[in-house]
Amino acid sequence: MRSLNRVQLIGNLTRDPELGKTDGGISVCNFSVATDRSWTTEAGVRKEETEFHRTIAWQKLAEICVELLFKGSKVYVDGRLSTRKFTGKDGIERISTEVIANDVIILSPRRDAAEPLLAERPGESIKVAEVIEEKPEKIEKKPEEKKE
Repeated sequence: MRSLNRVQLIGNLTRDPELGKTDGGISVCNFSVATDRSWTTEAGVRKEETEFHRTIAWQKLAEICVELLFKGSKVYVDGRLSTRKFTGKDGIERISTEVIANDVIILSPRRDAAEPLLAERPGESIKVAEVIEEKPEKIEKKPEEKKE
């Protein structure tokens, strides 16, 4: 029997993304996405709840997220859940569940890098992948292998 580990979020960044590098030089970006839900109780009282989702992007996606996203950006994130254990600075073992982003769509872009695309298509959302295509000088392409 198959299983599925998939997360889809639409929310706002709670802080500017942070870019780091692994010891091997791989780019990793951390940001938090807040999602809201609201409901009315049987007594007619309106309730609201906010969830905060620790989100991680890797490699080229990480670099583009840092360049285009900022605190307050509305984004769509498609990814998977990952849980890891770590020891905090206080020596206590902790568990963290994170969303590992496979795709990010900017729903409210405001950065200079996205302006050319926005000018061509006002009112539309932009997938991070489209911004990568518009900036070919930043893409590291692997040489194609010749088939013999």
